[in-house]
Amino acid sequence: MADQLPITFQEFVKLPDLGIDPSNISFNTLTLQSDKFICIREKTGEREQVCIVDLDDTSKTFRRPITADSAIMNPENKIIALKAGRNLQVFNLELKAKVKSCMMTEDVQFWRWISPFDIAMVTEKSVYHWSIEGTDSPTKQFERHANLNGTQIISYTTNSKKNWMALIGISAPQGRIVGSMQLYNKDRGASQPIEAHAAEFSEIWLEGASQPTQVFAFASRGTTSSKLHVVEIDHVDGNPPFQKRSVEMVFPSEAVNDFPVSMQAGPKYELVYMVTKFGFIHLYDLESGTCLFSNRISGDTIFVATKHQDGLIAVNRKGQVLSVCVNEETVVPYILQNTGNVELAFRMASRANLPGADQLYVQRFQQLMNQNQFNEAAKMAANSPRGMLRTENTINQLKHLQSTPGQLSPILQYFAAILEKGELNRHESIELARPVLASNRKALLEKWLKEDKLECSEELGDIVLQHDATLALSVYLRANVPAKVVVCFAQSGQFDKIVLYCKKVGYTPDWVPLLMQVARADGEKACDFALSLVKEEPPLVTADQVVGVFTSQNLVQQTTRFLLEALKDNKEGDAQLQTKLLEMNLLNAPQVADAILGNNMFTHFDRPYIAQLAEKAGLYQRALELYDNLDDIKRVAVHTEVVNGDWLVSYFGSLSVSDSLAVLRQMLDHNMAQNLQIVVQVAIKYSELLGPQNIIEIFEDLRCNEGLYYYLGSVVNVSNDPAVVFKYIQAAVTTGQLKEVERIVRDNNHYDAEKVKNYLKETALPDQLPLIIVCDRFDFVHDLVLYLYSNSMTKYIEVYVQQVNPARLPQVVGALLDVDCDEHVIKSLISSTPTQFSIGDLVDEIEKRNRLKILHRWLEAKASEGSQDPGLYNALAKIYIDSNYEPEQFLSSNKLYDPRVIGAYSEKRDPSLAFLAYSQGQCDDELLRLTSENGMFKQQSRYLIKRRDLGLWSKALVGDDQHPLNQSHRRQLVDQVVNYGLPEADDPEEVSVSVKAFMAANMPQELIELLERIILEPTAFSNNNNLQNLLILTAVKVDPSRVADYISRLSNFDAPDVAEICINNGLHEEAFNIYKRFEVNADAIGVLIDHVGSLDRAYEYAERCDQPEVWSRLAKAQLGGLRIKEAIDSYIRAEDASNYAEVIDVSTHAGKFDDLVRFLLLARKKVREPAVESELLFAYAKTERLVDMEDMLHGPNIAQVQKVGDRCYDEGLFEAARVLFQSVSNWSRLASTLVRLGDYQAAVDCGRKANSTAVWKDIHAACIAEKEFRLAQICGLHLIVHAEELAPMIRLYESGGHVDELCALIENGLGLERAHMGMFTELAILYCKYRPEQIMDHLKLYWSRINIPKVIRACEAAHLWPELVFLYVHYDEFDNAAHTIMAHSADAWEHGSFKDIIVKVSNIELYYKALRFYLKEQPLLLNDLLHVMMSRVDHTRVVGMFHKSDNIPLIKKYLVAAQTTNNKAVNEAHNDLLIEEEDFVGLRNSIDGRDNFDGIGLAQRLEKHELLEFRRIAAHLYNQAKRWRQSLNLSKKDKLFKDAMTTARQSGSTEIAEDLVRYFVESGNAACFSACLFTCYDLVRSDVVMELAWRHGLANEAMPYFINLVREYQTKVDGLATEVSELKVKVERGAGAGGAAQPNGAANGPNQLLGPAGFGGRLMIGHAGSAPMAPGGAPMQMFGGPGQPNNMPSGNGSSLGGL
Repeated sequence: MADQLPITFQEFVKLPDLGIDPSNISFNTLTLQSDKFICIREKTGEREQVCIVDLDDTSKTFRRPITADSAIMNPENKIIALKAGRNLQVFNLELKAKVKSCMMTEDVQFWRWISPFDIAMVTEKSVYHWSIEGTDSPTKQFERHANLNGTQIISYTTNSKKNWMALIGISAPQGRIVGSMQLYNKDRGASQPIEAHAAEFSEIWLEGASQPTQVFAFASRGTTSSKLHVVEIDHVDGNPPFQKRSVEMVFPSEAVNDFPVSMQAGPKYELVYMVTKFGFIHLYDLESGTCLFSNRISGDTIFVATKHQDGLIAVNRKGQVLSVCVNEETVVPYILQNTGNVELAFRMASRANLPGADQLYVQRFQQLMNQNQFNEAAKMAANSPRGMLRTENTINQLKHLQSTPGQLSPILQYFAAILEKGELNRHESIELARPVLASNRKALLEKWLKEDKLECSEELGDIVLQHDATLALSVYLRANVPAKVVVCFAQSGQFDKIVLYCKKVGYTPDWVPLLMQVARADGEKACDFALSLVKEEPPLVTADQVVGVFTSQNLVQQTTRFLLEALKDNKEGDAQLQTKLLEMNLLNAPQVADAILGNNMFTHFDRPYIAQLAEKAGLYQRALELYDNLDDIKRVAVHTEVVNGDWLVSYFGSLSVSDSLAVLRQMLDHNMAQNLQIVVQVAIKYSELLGPQNIIEIFEDLRCNEGLYYYLGSVVNVSNDPAVVFKYIQAAVTTGQLKEVERIVRDNNHYDAEKVKNYLKETALPDQLPLIIVCDRFDFVHDLVLYLYSNSMTKYIEVYVQQVNPARLPQVVGALLDVDCDEHVIKSLISSTPTQFSIGDLVDEIEKRNRLKILHRWLEAKASEGSQDPGLYNALAKIYIDSNYEPEQFLSSNKLYDPRVIGAYSEKRDPSLAFLAYSQGQCDDELLRLTSENGMFKQQSRYLIKRRDLGLWSKALVGDDQHPLNQSHRRQLVDQVVNYGLPEADDPEEVSVSVKAFMAANMPQELIELLERIILEPTAFSNNNNLQNLLILTAVKVDPSRVADYISRLSNFDAPDVAEICINNGLHEEAFNIYKRFEVNADAIGVLIDHVGSLDRAYEYAERCDQPEVWSRLAKAQLGGLRIKEAIDSYIRAEDASNYAEVIDVSTHAGKFDDLVRFLLLARKKVREPAVESELLFAYAKTERLVDMEDMLHGPNIAQVQKVGDRCYDEGLFEAARVLFQSVSNWSRLASTLVRLGDYQAAVDCGRKANSTAVWKDIHAACIAEKEFRLAQICGLHLIVHAEELAPMIRLYESGGHVDELCALIENGLGLERAHMGMFTELAILYCKYRPEQIMDHLKLYWSRINIPKVIRACEAAHLWPELVFLYVHYDEFDNAAHTIMAHSADAWEHGSFKDIIVKVSNIELYYKALRFYLKEQPLLLNDLLHVMMSRVDHTRVVGMFHKSDNIPLIKKYLVAAQTTNNKAVNEAHNDLLIEEEDFVGLRNSIDGRDNFDGIGLAQRLEKHELLEFRRIAAHLYNQAKRWRQSLNLSKKDKLFKDAMTTARQSGSTEIAEDLVRYFVESGNAACFSACLFTCYDLVRSDVVMELAWRHGLANEAMPYFINLVREYQTKVDGLATEVSELKVKVERGAGAGGAAQPNGAANGPNQLLGPAGFGGRLMIGHAGSAPMAPGGAPMQMFGGPGQPNNMPSGNGSSLGGL
């Protein structure tokens, strides 16, 4: 039966199975915005998180730690919107980024996604839309209507254009759920209040409409009626008007308080789905309002639903996620079978293309055709569901119909209707194309093709091809007819598309003929086409095939182009084609062949053959490239006049060395003048490869001196072979090229210098310059000078040092000195040589030979010329020192010598001269070493002081790695510095650096000595501020005992800084004296206070100074020492109120408010600070000077009165607090104060003015404590409206035992406008505890406004079982209600309510528990209970339970009713009960009506029963089981012969029937024998009957049987005779007409007509005449009754009386 339902029902998931706590499954914590995600807010302890269930894959459920008031998931994407208070945020969970946020100005009561990009938000007053795109804030849409005030918003929806909006809320006045809706139109800006619980916008297509009609559906459940309304909105001109629909909604009797929760529309089927709170689903047709289906889908409350595909998805309180959709296979049949609404079924099948109405469509179509309503029939066929009527037969019928004048023909209307909504099928497209093309309206066909309105086919393309080839190509392409597409492409010249198309569709045509066809038409396109074919993988044609096609058409150029592209990969397998390409072009276009060969595209062709062709064509270069034989190469290479020279040179690089040399020799031998240049170029380029010796040998063999010179001249610059260079030098010398020799020896670096030097010496060149260059470059200067000097070529020595290299003069002079050359010659040479040599080197060379004096005059001359060379002055210094010619004057006046060189030169000769040289050059290290080694400490001290270098001082005083410290030397140095060095200094910087040096060397005692010498003795630095500071500070650190003396003797030091340092070093008295001496009184008293710690001395010093700042400093110290009065006196003398905060703090803690008042009065005059005036008020309060306080309050003040009042209140100064609070009109605090003062009435009056919860709470508690219950109730009524205050108040009353007053208070509060659920709940709990007699009335009145779970716990604790059941029922906890009733039946059981409850429980075990309960306590009502649970219980289990307890008779009525289910256990139990009651009639009816039981077992039991009728039933059961013989035996045993005959007839067995006949014969029962023949007429065989009758003398009893048998056969024979006569007539007529073949079987003889069995056979009897057959097989019209012969009596006649 479930398969025939019009809906598909599915359970997606159970949320508790995903680990979700059922307590979190509610309207406030679970949101369902679409069928993609469910969002649940969970709270576990203090941890809050959001769980997101992906309905597409529940295994992807994930949780995020999010704290929010509400969370809703985007309907399409993983985007979540969160609300916390008024803060709204949207996050993208996949990107982990915030999308948007905003802060609302009102609390959001309800919100939901209305699209993937928009959120609707409902506040207390307005409705907003907020887009998550862009940066816009929420946009206000409309104001809420007053009818929604006080309601809970449960739904908000809009239409697709968002210009219609519906806001829905519910409320519960008088215990009934009332729905309130506000319908708003944005275009008009108008709202309409409507009573409704659910609503939805949708659209439908009306017949004849050009656009969909927008409709609005809403449902309401009133007190008297429940209706669904469907109205049109935004009517479109041209559309037929939609009549408003208003239909009654039917709710089951058990759903009295049910109401619609959600409504979803399915545009596809134009249905609206409505789901109710109690889990019922209703399906309505939007156009007609017809209810298609209504049933319950959930036993638990459904609180949220949304769209799912074209249905809905919902969640119930148990966490089941359920979906409902239309079952397309069954919905139309269901409508036809259950509603009988043919039009609705017809319309729904048509618009949704659904099955189930096919036969209906066929009948309607034929009906329209028969009524000549051809146009309507055509439209109907066009719109038939699934195209069931769009067949060739339909088209043929419509095609031959005549059209009404002025109208389209039916066939065209048929096509137009299809084209309007869809596309034509194959046959339709062909039929429509013919008339369209015939009327030359190709544009229409093109338009339909572009819109995909036609189904393309090859036949359609063939039809179109006759009119337009391009259009036909389009059709062929769509129809996928590759062969004809390729032909069309070829005919239209679109060759480039052929391959692409064939590859796309996988078609392979015969390419070669196709290519031949293209080549004949256009050679260039054929080439492109061929390339495209060859480039395919694998190639569609071979290159050989293409070449064959092109050459057959003499397309040389196209062949070349094709082969160039096809062979570009240069594959070895293409060698023949490469040869073919080159041969073709060498013979026809040598230039092309030259270009091809020049590009080196191919390497696998026949090279010798192509080389011969190239040589014949005059392409010698290409021939050389291809020839491998040396003779061929030598023959071609000599033609240099026509071969590019550069190429020829590079060509030799490809030959072997021997071949290259052979070709070069051949070229020179063939024509030396013509080929010399090329040969030289080759020799130069490949010199390294060929070998210079081989090349030189060729030139020498052929006497080509010019070539040899040019060759060597070209390679010598790049050759690294010394032999080649030497050979070239020899050649150049031989040819007289001395300039080239000079260049080579000067520039080349690869010759053997020794060999060349010797060669040049031997050749005696007229110019010795090459030799000079060689000797100069390779440092053969000494040999050169000896060679030239010994050969009297001194002029070349002068040339060498004057022109070639003057820098070699020192070596030349040394060499000349070694050969004892005359000094005058040397001096002349030195004087004449330019000073481009190193004077130092010259001096060194001469000094080595102890001949330095010969340079004296020359050096002085150079110095007078202004030379700056240090070597010159070093030489002069050495000469002056050695000659003692005023060396001190030279060393002190000349700055150009090297001090280190001269100092080192002088150390052993004269240390003073060395000191002078070192000091001139500031050679610090050398000078320190010199003075220390020679005891020159006075000079050292003076040098250090003048030098002013701390690093140098450190080396002298501390030492380093170079100058280890010597204590003796340091002491001597210090003495010299103290006694002579610094006293002589007059530069402050020198003194400063020296002092710093002593400080850096950590020599404090020596520093003090130094400073005392400078400062205490009269010097230029005695009054120096820095030095005095330094002296005192050093004494502070080293010798504090001297500090006091220094302070008294010195006057120009920085007193504050020095005093501070003294303080830091514990010299407090010295610091005090400094401050006192310099009259820094504030700091002086600070020393006494902070460091000496004597406030008395400080007070005396302040009296002496009498300065305000001193008194202020003293006052602060006194305040710190808690001398509060003295401190305030000091502040007053100083008139200083700046430290008022500390004075207030200390005085307040010490309780010195009288003294504080004096100070604050002073401070109020000096500073205008709220803190001062506030503390003054508080001091007045503490000193009880309330009059002064009031005067101050009445005057101008800036005191923080409120804070002071709070302090007074906290301190218990209630009178002062009253004055203060009254002055600022703080009624709340004043009320609390009055409570403390005991003035309760006044406190209540102030409480009214304050209207504060805390105030009311305070007053209320005080009134309770004083038992002022009247005033307490006034306060309490203001408190109980706040839910959070209710529980503490109840505890307060209960702890005091004031229960009656508490109940009276809450009862009075129930009528308040702000009465909340907590009040009703707590009052119910109080009734449970203290007034149980009132609880039921209270629950019946206010059950919808109480917190039922909380009251349930209270009722359980109070054992109020009826009330507990009442609450469970109204909380939909039917399981618990049933448990309670059964557990406490004495108080809670009532049969009617228990029946209502038990059918609603979800735990099926309760059904059986209830049955056991009734069996135990109310057994007589069991059947009534089972009646209501009939459809819910397992009948087998029920029967088993009662069978086990032996109480089956108690449920007899139930068993009778349950037999409709044909349950085996029920049937057997009922049968057993009937057997026990001996009700054989009932048992017979039971087994006939129900077949699901153990028939054999029952028969076996009954066949032994003592009553005959039960044994008959046993035989009957054996019959049903087809155990014929057991049934017969039982009937025979009981002599129930009629039953036996009936059994035999039912068996249909000839054997059984004949055995029974024999039994009657053998038993001598003639009457039964005759009756059995009548009953089993068609089963017994006539020969058996005849034999038995003859043998036993029963002819008379058998005679009726035989009479009927003869009559039957006679009728058969007569019928056959008639048929034979008719056939004979037909044969004769056929023969008279010219003869014809005999009818089939006419020649088979008469026996064939009688059947295979012959005369008396079963075949003839079974099929005699045309009479219908009885169940037994006898012709019915031939007998008086079924299965009886006509001439035999029917019924129980006289002949059967024995039975």
